[in-house]
Amino acid sequence: MATYLHLAGPLRSYAANFAAPISSPALSSAPRVIQKWKTISRPPRRLLLGFAASFWTQSLSMSAAFGGKSFLASARPSSSVDQVLKNVEWPEQFPFKDEDFQRFDESPDSLFYEDPRFVTHVDDPAIRALTKYYLNVLPPSSTSGVSILDMCSSWVSHYPTGYKQERIVGMGMNEDELKRNPILTEYIVQDLNANPNLPFEDNSFDVITNVVSVDYLTRPLDVFKEMSRILKPGGQAIMSFSNRCFWTKAISIWTSTGDTDHVMIVGAYFHYAGGFEPPQAVDISPNPGRSDPMYIVYSKKLSTA
Repeated sequence: MATYLHLAGPLRSYAANFAAPISSPALSSAPRVIQKWKTISRPPRRLLLGFAASFWTQSLSMSAAFGGKSFLASARPSSSVDQVLKNVEWPEQFPFKDEDFQRFDESPDSLFYEDPRFVTHVDDPAIRALTKYYLNVLPPSSTSGVSILDMCSSWVSHYPTGYKQERIVGMGMNEDELKRNPILTEYIVQDLNANPNLPFEDNSFDVITNVVSVDYLTRPLDVFKEMSRILKPGGQAIMSFSNRCFWTKAISIWTSTGDTDHVMIVGAYFHYAGGFEPPQAVDISPNPGRSDPMYIVYSKKLSTA
């Protein structure tokens, strides 16, 4: 505890400017998770959540032996990220609790993001991999009538160079960053944790993107329900994330689990929000073990009959 109290102040300043890695690519076993939290001297609440997450993962997986595939049965080291969300039998109720969405730093997010950060939060190979992915899945540049929302945006969206659409809206926390983003046609400053209601009409967007920020949402079901509402039928939502984050602002269930679990967590958001096709995942990591990993969980809004 003494170490934690001594470091709490400096860590907040440090975390404000550096997105630190928080997990290994594979799902950690319980002993490794526990040891990891002990090593870096996180506060007791975080340690206990680490215990809970590991126990939750193991107990749900064990239940598969008694007649079926459970929530995290797919999230095992033997399964690639691309297969994690295949044929999942989800629990009837949303399996997370309020405390899973608490953060180490519960001060207003508006304070944390008050100063602009003209930096990128993953390394260049991961960014190039994401841009290449976008090149293959986004509507062709300058397609008539296409509207895109870049949620949790900043001064860069990582879309292909020269990419244009009639409407590309950036929604973020810092106006100076959003003003610098050359791809946006308009922007909105909004804290989704304070107000998850999206200020757009139903069926407004063809695509919603979110780059390395889904782990900061404290009311994800509200946000994902809103995403479903504003997407056009058949429109796609693309959530990308790595193993880096501002851990003082990331939710507890995220910082207490590994990357494969993160895929399941985001997949759960899509599933329990309703209105989406079964979510899918893909690992676009450019150089495993040598650069930041990059994962995608995506889904399409259900088409009307």
